[in-house]
Amino acid sequence: MSVLEQEHLRVLLLNTRNEVMGIEEIYIGNVNSSVVRPAEVFRPGVRANSTAILAVHNHPSGDPTPSGADVSITRDLVEAGKLLGMELLDHLVIGSGQRFVSMKEARLGFS
Repeated sequence: MSVLEQEHLRVLLLNTRNEVMGIEEIYIGNVNSSVVRPAEVFRPGVRANSTAILAVHNHPSGDPTPSGADVSITRDLVEAGKLLGMELLDHLVIGSGQRFVSMKEARLGFS
């Protein structure tokens, strides 16, 4: 995802053992943003009967530092997951090369 020229949001669908059941492309944004609703993010997981999801998106700039919007949507996804009984395990932001940020590890959007 680090070489993509637009922002892409993908979701990994996980089973009860956190094994990947599938990967869904949720949204393709523009060069520096994407607008997404929690319903769109969780829809594939609901259809696949997933117990958890992992959200991943890239920053075409190459800088994986999460934006304020990234933190806000992560917070919304955590809350939506609680209501659905489908945990958001993490939200990864991919930069250039091997650089990425785990928003859970950075405590951004997760309480």
